[in-house]
Amino acid sequence: MRSLILAAVVALPLVFPGGALAATGTKAGQPFPTNLFTVPDASQLTGLRVDLPKPDCATHPSDCADVDVLDTLDGFNIQPRISIPFSAPIDLSTVSSSTIFLVGPGGDVVGINQAEWEPLTNTLHVESDEQLAQDTTYLLVVTRGVHDASGQPLDATTFRRDLDFGQTKDPTLKAYRKALLDALPTAMAGGATPSQIADASLFTTQSIDAISRKIRAQLQGGAVTFALGANGERTVFPLSSVSTIQLQRQVGTATFAPSFLPIPALSIFPGSVGTIAFGSYASPDYENSAEVIPAVGTRTGTPVPQSTNRIQVTLFLPAGAKPAGGWPTAIFGHGFTDSKDGAPWVVASSLAHAGIATVAINVVGHGGGSLGTYTVISNSGATVTLPSGGRGIDQDGNGTIESTEGVSAVGTQSLIGNRDGLRQTTIDLMQLVKVLEGGVDVDGEGSADLSTSRIYYAGQSFGGIYGLQLLGLEPDIRAGVPNVPGGPIIEIARLSPSFRPLVGISLIRRTPSLYNTVPNATLTSFVENIPLRNLPPLEDIVPGASAIQALIDNTEWAQQAANPAAYAPFITRPVIIQFARGDKTVPNPTTTAILRAGHLAARATLFRNDLAYAANPAVSKNPHTFLTNVVGAGAPYAIAAQHQIATFFASDGAATIDPDGPGPFFETPTSLLPEDLAFIP
Repeated sequence: MRSLILAAVVALPLVFPGGALAATGTKAGQPFPTNLFTVPDASQLTGLRVDLPKPDCATHPSDCADVDVLDTLDGFNIQPRISIPFSAPIDLSTVSSSTIFLVGPGGDVVGINQAEWEPLTNTLHVESDEQLAQDTTYLLVVTRGVHDASGQPLDATTFRRDLDFGQTKDPTLKAYRKALLDALPTAMAGGATPSQIADASLFTTQSIDAISRKIRAQLQGGAVTFALGANGERTVFPLSSVSTIQLQRQVGTATFAPSFLPIPALSIFPGSVGTIAFGSYASPDYENSAEVIPAVGTRTGTPVPQSTNRIQVTLFLPAGAKPAGGWPTAIFGHGFTDSKDGAPWVVASSLAHAGIATVAINVVGHGGGSLGTYTVISNSGATVTLPSGGRGIDQDGNGTIESTEGVSAVGTQSLIGNRDGLRQTTIDLMQLVKVLEGGVDVDGEGSADLSTSRIYYAGQSFGGIYGLQLLGLEPDIRAGVPNVPGGPIIEIARLSPSFRPLVGISLIRRTPSLYNTVPNATLTSFVENIPLRNLPPLEDIVPGASAIQALIDNTEWAQQAANPAAYAPFITRPVIIQFARGDKTVPNPTTTAILRAGHLAARATLFRNDLAYAANPAVSKNPHTFLTNVVGAGAPYAIAAQHQIATFFASDGAATIDPDGPGPFFETPTSLLPEDLAFIP
């Protein structure tokens, strides 16, 4: 992890007595990231591959495993933690976007944010103020506008000489020096002349969507079968004929948990849903047994399916006569720990009321094990049993199948997390789009019952997260509504009271452990000292905090290929981003990261749960599920938000209504893009 990488980076001083700052001519002492930590690789779009040094793998096996993951990437983080080492303290009041900045193609200048100073190593850590473009080279410029602690400007750079001194036979260093010197004139875009530059580095960002676009081009579509009964029975049922549907969810290798599907939710608008259907289609699985999509070159590599899955779908058709061309169809993505047996049922009535069918699948690792079943019991007492389509596995071999088990990589590749589970789910949904475009005959009468062109997407929470990836990749989806999305996921995890314990567990399980305080019962007491955006520089004097910061950055870097913010710039179709003030599960700063990255603020609808709670304390303090809280004090807001989605899709993405009209509880669009948490205590 980066703490060890930076130990090498800061091994030689940058600030000399009197305030001089210079590069050292070796990898040590350079700001990070830098292309000095890469090797040429013609198979990559960037022409290079990351090549980080390793620590002692006997004493730091977790760090070594992380480096192995990062070294498969073709560039650095698109939202990098930039580390600038010094040999003496600096005046933090002189650190700003005018004294330290990035320059990209065409002279595009990007400032800095979230600055923190680590006095133990005299290192300044900052983040780029904006998400950077993928597979693009940036110049980092540190100017003499940064002063030392006595108020003296840093000395002018000597790195033109130092990068070559004693290294003339090193072709990699010589090539880097030439590229850096060629890039230096672009610093003028930020107002820095050569005499004003104290230090600089050059780095190239990673590719984000290349592999997923290659995979989309390989998808062939196929047919849906609706004969999933244990005896080959058709599994299409008029809602009026169904009494109950029992789910036997597989929760262990040989154990099951019974429950009933929420049929009453289909009558939020009575008579809106006419048919429930269960079907399946084939989808190529690019994940291997480790829940990882094997790395291939982003330029010349060819992704290879590892197997084929039968993906099961639950489909809700509106009541009434089918329109010419078939029912417009909304794919609905469920959230983390949920399944297609949950949230999709709660929104289907609102969509059907607007004449829109709903279809849902399980996310990788969700829905219980594959041996789970539905038993559909008709009003006459007849039963049909069929598979429920669970995609969970007993990944840790303890005999149980947890609600998300199988969505994340574990062991030596745990830095990947749920990156590839999210990518595979998106692949399954892109395949579903092709299936829908090929025509889906639900009633068996020989013609398509679902529109082959009017295809939409909505998803809640995790469904909003992979939904943004889908909307950035799949041009045949006409409009989308990600509800309460956020990213990157590691930021959600560390900021959210719901998920912070998972970060604590990961820190304490590392070898050596990175947990830097006395663990509390919930493992949330660790201190990472990462400031929120737009705050003054923070001085980090907590031992071990910098190592946690580095791990968080490495995690974000490794998982960028599934970060919804990374896909936000690729979205060109009509969208609405629904989110809620004070969300405790997906905190607001992770949603505004998406809005900033995709320039989507004008497409945001904010539910003012702070105002709703003030008006009625029976409203939940955590508004994360405001879209599906159809019972109790939150019900009017849920129905209003669902109505906004249904109206948007019914208009083919043309009509964006304010869910409560002139009322104060929804803002469409919102002028509030919060960077704070605003949790209701």
